[in-house]
Amino acid sequence: MSVAGFDAMTMLTEHDIYLFKEGTHAKLYRKLGCHLAADGGAHFAVWAPNARAVSVIGDWNGWKPGVDVLHPRWDQSGIWEADVAGIAQGQAYKYSITNVHGQREDRADPMAFYAEVAPANASRAWRLDYEWGDQEWMRERARKNALEAPFSVYELHLGSWRRSAHDRMPSYREVAEPLAEYMQWLGFTHVELMPITEHPFYGSWGYQTTGYFAPTSRYGSPQDFMHLVDVLHRNGIGVILDWVPSHFPDDPHGLARFDGTHLYEHADPRLGFHPEWKSAIFNYGRHEVRAFLESSAHFWLDKYHIDGLRVDAVASMLYLDYGRKAGEWIPNAYGGKENLEAITFLKQLNAGIGRDFPDTRTIAEESTAWPQVSRPVHTGGLGFSMKWNMGWMHDTLDYFAHDPIHRRYHHSELTFSLWYAFTENFILPLSHDEVVYGKRALIDKMPGDRWQKFANLRLLYGYMWTHPGKKLLFMGGDIGQWREWHHERELDWGLTHETDHAGVQHWLRDLNRAYRELAPLHEVDFAPAGFQWIDMHDSDDSVLSYLRLAADASPVLVVCNFTPVVRERYRVGVPLPGRWREALNSDAPFYGGSGAGNLGGVDAEDHPWHGRPHSVSLTLPPLAISVFVPEPAR
Repeated sequence: MSVAGFDAMTMLTEHDIYLFKEGTHAKLYRKLGCHLAADGGAHFAVWAPNARAVSVIGDWNGWKPGVDVLHPRWDQSGIWEADVAGIAQGQAYKYSITNVHGQREDRADPMAFYAEVAPANASRAWRLDYEWGDQEWMRERARKNALEAPFSVYELHLGSWRRSAHDRMPSYREVAEPLAEYMQWLGFTHVELMPITEHPFYGSWGYQTTGYFAPTSRYGSPQDFMHLVDVLHRNGIGVILDWVPSHFPDDPHGLARFDGTHLYEHADPRLGFHPEWKSAIFNYGRHEVRAFLESSAHFWLDKYHIDGLRVDAVASMLYLDYGRKAGEWIPNAYGGKENLEAITFLKQLNAGIGRDFPDTRTIAEESTAWPQVSRPVHTGGLGFSMKWNMGWMHDTLDYFAHDPIHRRYHHSELTFSLWYAFTENFILPLSHDEVVYGKRALIDKMPGDRWQKFANLRLLYGYMWTHPGKKLLFMGGDIGQWREWHHERELDWGLTHETDHAGVQHWLRDLNRAYRELAPLHEVDFAPAGFQWIDMHDSDDSVLSYLRLAADASPVLVVCNFTPVVRERYRVGVPLPGRWREALNSDAPFYGGSGAGNLGGVDAEDHPWHGRPHSVSLTLPPLAISVFVPEPAR
């Protein structure tokens, strides 16, 4: 049955089929799935090459299979399609598939734009029309996302950042204005949302995705999510999505064995099953699967104006033996453990996004020493814009866990990161993974009494914000929350009424302000020209001093004291004469500190030190960081 008023742009062409079979079609969301016609009805198209029969069942036909039948295309693409009349927006549907074994299974639409609220799992017919108001942001996005721009990310889980009245799940719209207001006040440039792609089990935090083209309906409709992105953009805040192409769950309505065969995943469990996550692994060597995943990535950047994708668990994609013992994996064609098909897919993904959305960013969570993750594909890299620096995170948290009296023996845990800091475009992450499953909240990882814990936390953030690399902090860290994060409860916002917790908030706010305003703190994060040690060797005092540098900007001097001892008359070499203003001091009483410091600044002396022509004599506050900038000559 042909439906009048149907948009011809959604009809599959021979060129579409060619690109689909080749694995390079990045806009499948315009062609497959359910597309509502202008005056009633819809066009359905689904990839199920080994099915014996396919029909669409839903609210309009009493969920009866065989009424609205889909037909296989003549081109051997494996796509079944048909026009179906009498369908209204919001009606639920599934595909009733008679699989290769002759068994009937009802499946959600892999390309659905919207789904029922879990635990229900049918797809919903839906249009994605929305009137955006973020034109100014989109015009400026290339500058906001530039590698030399300030880039500080607040990572959050939407369902537990703040809850509505009576602990009710919040909606996208309820979160939008408060989140934008808080981000503006706190000074972060971007938010990163843990996966909002539709997922059946809420406790997976979205990392067990079934709907690669649908924002979870737990928080509202697709337009509600668009509203959230729109509000953030109109308030100057970028939006990054956590995206999971590394695995998918085995739920019976999802992708696994979709037409009775291992369509999206490998048949051999040594390739197609993840032993740690108990989930299926995509077959990246199958052209249609690559097109499906690349289309998902493009979809969020296109339809939802998303500014970047953080790609989860890249290491699990790159290595065939990831999470496996000997004999549990199959080597590649050359006998190695590298997943050559996944490498090809990642390069294709990043090259395609760079071509079609050059003002967005892709970010790899990659935990190994795989080379050139954030280098261009044409130079042999994987093509990501940036990579999480997991080594920095582990070494830094290990160092801060030591009692200050023992830190002199672990000094290299801080200095080692600068040996490799510029091998990739790094983001320094303190993410959700560090504050769950018994790892304790960041404040609770710090040694000492209550005062020392807060001083250490402020010092950690100051060191992080002045270290080369972009920044990412998970929610709760901004208020010094004591409890580990849990997805079923909101943050302990009442803590902000306590002086030391509020001090952490204000410290982060001032760090973000300085980070944005002082070019040396953000402009040259990915090259050695942006950093110079002054003294990396003072392990006896557990002190580090260094400069952050940028072209056409005065240098920024950073001195960190990792002990609770006030150090008087501590001499540091500086490159310029004159007065050096104390721009930041984490020990200021306003932040909950003891008030030790340099009374707003110091004058450089013509006393060579540390190989520099001038020096300053400083008071180093306890467990604190001090940041100085030269004042202009009068």
